[in-house]
Amino acid sequence: MRITQLFVLASVSALAYSHATIQAAWINGVDQGQGDSRNGYIRFPPNNSPVLEVTSSDMTCNKNSGPVAKTLQVKAGDKFEFEWRHQSRTAGDQIIDPSHKGPILVYIANTDQGAAGRGWVKLYEDGYNGQWAVERLRANGGRHGITIPDIAPGKYLLRAEIIALHEAFSAKGAQFYMECVQIEVTSSGSKTLPAGVSLPGAYSANDPGILFNLYNGFQSYTIPGPPVWDGASGPPQSSVAASSASTKISSASQVPTSSTSQPTTLQTRLSTSSTAHTLTSHATTTPAQSTTAPAQPTTPPATGVKAGYIYEQCAGNNWTGPKGCYEGLVCTEFNPWYSQCLPGQGPRPASIWEQCGGQDWPGAKTCHPGLVCNVLNPWYSQCIRP
Repeated sequence: MRITQLFVLASVSALAYSHATIQAAWINGVDQGQGDSRNGYIRFPPNNSPVLEVTSSDMTCNKNSGPVAKTLQVKAGDKFEFEWRHQSRTAGDQIIDPSHKGPILVYIANTDQGAAGRGWVKLYEDGYNGQWAVERLRANGGRHGITIPDIAPGKYLLRAEIIALHEAFSAKGAQFYMECVQIEVTSSGSKTLPAGVSLPGAYSANDPGILFNLYNGFQSYTIPGPPVWDGASGPPQSSVAASSASTKISSASQVPTSSTSQPTTLQTRLSTSSTAHTLTSHATTTPAQSTTAPAQPTTPPATGVKAGYIYEQCAGNNWTGPKGCYEGLVCTEFNPWYSQCLPGQGPRPASIWEQCGGQDWPGAKTCHPGLVCNVLNPWYSQCIRP
């Protein structure tokens, strides 16, 4: 057990760049476009970092997530899907790191009540059945969904949440990722939402589904929070469509292990055997260092081809994703099957949600292409989408 935990802790720095946010929604299979901006429909946080304290007001809709410009109109029976991404809605995006196993939950509340942290009703939950909900999310291109219930017309917030359990073996180790999507129900439903629960308030740090050892033998998992409302309509059928913004991702990912061996396959499906749940180092180890000298900094590919952000893959045998890295990053070869974008010399352009300016700020003063450096106050500027 000590070896397992030491391995997990040693991986934390690499996983810090593996967080996720909701970036878009789909209604009846139709992409509603990028939603996480001031002109969008998702109450988005300033970055993709998790909430760690279950009593924090950030548990409602995440940090600094106030109203935004648009509201999506829906009707009872509509299939509503949330699209999660790590960095961007592109084919090379990993959605969320495969180590971040855990449940997915969806709540709804009247807009005014929900924004105040009250009246949250659970519509959906997906936990562990031999495979984790997050594994199913990754296999489904970052999308999961609900059916809009037959409720009274009006404005509501839909709150989707991932609870990542990879560090939940100790207090305050569970990572909570959530955002709220603004919707307006236009159909004339007859159901009234029950009183619901408070968020924060519905979870305790010691709940068995929050303080949970993912790496010990376990037979079942208890999803936190209240039961699903009996008036909920259940999840829709999967409707992942082929598009440039949504890519189907296999539940087994190729993880290169050395410069002289073939890539091994990391199976994300867990066996129901109690002995199959202990994390071993060969399952998530980072690529072994090659004797090949690191590549020199590369320039962005031609227009229309995404370059790699920090810690993303940038080359390798049979690699079909981004070739090369953005300015300030070096495409570093670990072995013939895997190269990764790592910091080069000098400050690199900041990625989305990262700081890009402010009084006495010594770091990056520019953002990656497609982002703008937004001044929040004299001490802090941040890269966001325009």
